[in-house]
Amino acid sequence: MASRNTPVSDRLADKTASFGNELADRANEAKDSMSDMAAAATKKLDEGRSMAADRLGSAVSAVQERVGELAGGQRVKELADYVRTHDAKRMMADVETVVKNNPGPALLVAAAFGFVLGRALTRD
Repeated sequence: MASRNTPVSDRLADKTASFGNELADRANEAKDSMSDMAAAATKKLDEGRSMAADRLGSAVSAVQERVGELAGGQRVKELADYVRTHDAKRMMADVETVVKNNPGPALLVAAAFGFVLGRALTRD
């Protein structure tokens, strides 16, 4: 016996399709919103990167004539150049590579950073 669509089953099918369409629309809106937030965060990070590079560059300029005499002076200059010439995605990829190649020291640095950050946030 072939099944026949009744008015109730037609309404249920319409409501189900409507709900599915609404759910798909909401998912697309959420996806677009997440993409917008990611783009904004990347832009903000790149702006901060540029400002940090400029400040490091200023510090380097102030001591450039004494770079040979200062311990770590050349490293500061290299860091400023690195930050100035690499975008956020490239720097994150480089950090991931360093962490993968040196997991022990990376864990120690993360733990120390967490400790310092925790102390800074809990101070009155």
